Amino acid sequence: MTLRVLVVLLSLLAGAASAQCRQALALGLDVSGSVDSREYRLQLGGLAAALRRPEVAQLILSNSSASIRLAIFEWSEPGHHRVLLNWTDIRSLSDLEQIGTKLDAVARSSAPQGTAVGSAMQFGAGLLAQQKDCWKRTLDLSGDGKHNLGPHPRDVKSALLASGITINGLVIGADDPSHGDKRYVQIGELSAYYNSWVILGPNAFVEVALGFEAYEDAMTRKLIRELEGLVLSDARR
Repeated sequence: MTLRVLVVLLSLLAGAASAQCRQALALGLDVSGSVDSREYRLQLGGLAAALRRPEVAQLILSNSSASIRLAIFEWSEPGHHRVLLNWTDIRSLSDLEQIGTKLDAVARSSAPQGTAVGSAMQFGAGLLAQQKDCWKRTLDLSGDGKHNLGPHPRDVKSALLASGITINGLVIGADDPSHGDKRYVQIGELSAYYNSWVILGPNAFVEVALGFEAYEDAMTRKLIRELEGLVLSDARR
């Protein structure tokens, strides 16, 4: 083997290593009719702020040879999904800042009233199917209600059992001030619903936000839990 050929082969191997993806993370945000304009901004702003938090950034950037790959989409009724961020490798603080800036600038589009949790699971799974080279593929679904349109999450979950993906949930307890604070009741019911019919895979979990004001903290906890587990897994490789 000539020196020139060896150099080319080493360059190709280095390129392949630098392109490794340790986790594909698809984040699905509920924008159905139950989410008003203020709650919409709290949700997007909360996600942007969570991604900027130093403890989250440190975990995302902990392995320079294998990146986290991120996609973000909105969901409501069947067939109504909007991709806010297509698959993006995160390799620097600048990448995270650019994503946060993009989320802060998003204008809400018109979305139907219905809540199609099962369809959102299918759409997120379709995105993750594009990233089969990643070591782990995770769908994070945020929502403040149960499905009322489209396929039942139970049936979608059953169909995805062999897909190899993980689905985690972030449930949001909203309340109607005119009828008192019902968030504790809502969050209990919704957590049980997501635990039964939505989450999928080993160590899948449901995180809780007691109102949209708590979304940033809940998203931060969820990302840390997912990414810390991934860092521990990397250490064993």
